[in-house]
Amino acid sequence: MIGHQLHESGAHFAFTDRWGGVSAAPYEQLNLGGAVGDDPEAVRTNRELAAKSLGLDPARVVWMNQVHGPEAAVVEGPWGSSDVPCVDAVVTARRGLALAVLTADCTPVLLADPVAGVAGAAHAGRPGMVAGIVPAVVDAMVRLGADPARIVARTGPAVCGRCYEVPEAMRAEVTAVEPAAGAETSWGTPAVDVTAGVLAQLGRLGVRDTETSPVCTRESADHYSYRRDRTTGRLASYVWLD
Repeated sequence: MIGHQLHESGAHFAFTDRWGGVSAAPYEQLNLGGAVGDDPEAVRTNRELAAKSLGLDPARVVWMNQVHGPEAAVVEGPWGSSDVPCVDAVVTARRGLALAVLTADCTPVLLADPVAGVAGAAHAGRPGMVAGIVPAVVDAMVRLGADPARIVARTGPAVCGRCYEVPEAMRAEVTAVEPAAGAETSWGTPAVDVTAGVLAQLGRLGVRDTETSPVCTRESADHYSYRRDRTTGRLASYVWLD
């Protein structure tokens, strides 16, 4: 099942859960990740099902080889037969071209400036958020003509700060870069809130129209969570402009 939001400006944001696909356990059902050990044919079918349910051509969806880094790439179409580059954000000025992010606890960040006709998608895990993937994707959009004041930003299902336990030293490393990401678990131990960090960074960049998903992937049985299950599938988040 896919949640689809159409902004009044013509920007589309969509987020999958784990249901409605053909993958077998432990990836059941709508696994969209191709590098987690699932049957490649099942993943291909799932990607087709998801795209078609959104009215998209499956061949016109841009995927990434995500590596928790700060690199963003400008795209004019799918990669085709060439190797998919190791990037954690993609940006396009092509209307109708869908950009996709794969996650299973990390924060998917979807952005659009409908006036400029520019969209962006970023994979913001803890390392990527610290490394600067959010400023990188916004900067890439600005270079294509986007204005941060016009950018509409949505984040998808992700592990929440009450559930993302980390060692105290790791929390200190994160908060030294992004203080807003400091958190505490519901059981009183050090934690990181990646989505809060993303929102703080967007705000400093001038992006004001933001909304976050209420779903914590670790708490929701309807969503994939690497921290909960380890061997599991991947959710997808999509953004495109009419």
